[in-house]
Amino acid sequence: MSNLSSNALPSPPSEINLIELFHTIWKQKVLILGFVVLAGAIGTIITFSIPREFQVSSLLRPTAINELDALNRSQVYTLPPTEALNKVGARLDSYEARFDFFKANPELFKPFNKPDQSLEQGFEAFNRNSISLVLPDPKKTELSSYIRLDMRYPEGVDGVAITNGFVDYALALERVQVGADLKVIVDNRLAEVKGKISAARSSYDTGKESKIAEFIERDNVKRAQLKDELAGLRFQMSVVRSNRLAELTEAISIAKVMGIKLPTTPSSIASSSGDSSGRGMRTEVNNRAIPLYFMGTDALEAEVATLRRRSNDDFTNGRIAEIGKELKMLESNREVEILNQRKNEDIFIQNIDPLRAENARLRNINTDMSNLKLVSVDRRAQEPIGPTRQFRTSIIPLSLFFGLILGVLIALARQAILNRQDGLSPRTLRRPEVQVQQGDFLSKI
Repeated sequence: MSNLSSNALPSPPSEINLIELFHTIWKQKVLILGFVVLAGAIGTIITFSIPREFQVSSLLRPTAINELDALNRSQVYTLPPTEALNKVGARLDSYEARFDFFKANPELFKPFNKPDQSLEQGFEAFNRNSISLVLPDPKKTELSSYIRLDMRYPEGVDGVAITNGFVDYALALERVQVGADLKVIVDNRLAEVKGKISAARSSYDTGKESKIAEFIERDNVKRAQLKDELAGLRFQMSVVRSNRLAELTEAISIAKVMGIKLPTTPSSIASSSGDSSGRGMRTEVNNRAIPLYFMGTDALEAEVATLRRRSNDDFTNGRIAEIGKELKMLESNREVEILNQRKNEDIFIQNIDPLRAENARLRNINTDMSNLKLVSVDRRAQEPIGPTRQFRTSIIPLSLFFGLILGVLIALARQAILNRQDGLSPRTLRRPEVQVQQGDFLSKI
């Protein structure tokens, strides 16, 4: 029994006999061909069940400097071309802008709206799988910056209309945003300028009122001083008249005692009391004023009567007339009248002309940005020539290849199982040469 086992199970050879292997495979070519055909059919079904996809793109570049010159020359809003491109790119990449465009165009996005899905779910599928924004690689040196909007879509979707429409929609939104920003800035500047003008006018009004008050106060002080001076002069003249009356009354008494009725001089009195026969010339040298009683009682009494009948003494002092003139002039202040009669007071406000010019300039700024060219559309989306290169073109060859491999493996496995079953049968055990051949075949496999 041991000899039979040693003769029936020789050691397997170290090399595979390719001819016998090919012969084994060729004998089961029908089986292998069947797997190849089956795999090809499956691959064909898969290929034609996958919808064709198309791709379009729109390329945006920075606009020319002169397109934004009017906006930048406004001196209130600065927008370089590259920054404008970045703003448009941010708008194209905005979830809100995409969703609003999706909701605003239900006919274009009808293929993306499934009956069992909500509007947000349909948009999420479109936003995640169909549209993408491509930016230049910062590691590479580009001739100019750009933004590209790519869209992949299945057959039956108007991808060109969606891409171009979304670009136009984003540009319109950004123009509206720039116009709104410009209007807010202009309104803020106008409010600031108006505030400065109002402050200047308030300061002018305050200065004007202060000046008028100063003029009126100065006139009131001057008027009060003149009235005080007039009262003082009149009191002084009243005292002088009283003193004059007292002096005249005393002189009248003296004149009556001396018997002087008519005006005379001391020399005349001396000559009348002495020898009248002597001849000669007398000269009176006296540096003292002649006393009043030498005026005589008649003249003195007449003066007293006149002084007592006098109602006022204003005519006796020239200063009183001057005070009256000054008081008359103070009745109306021409400077105050001129200040109150000003009609256009803005021309008298200092440093208001630049503010008024700035106010007029800001009012003339056009905030309508509907025609503003933010970016240059270098290439709009066009109808694609054909579908994109997909892996569906290689599905059939790959399926045929895998079917061939699978058929060969199954054929070899089947032959191995058959050989093992033959080797374990009683008839095979009595034929050592058959066992050797089967062992050789298995070792080759």
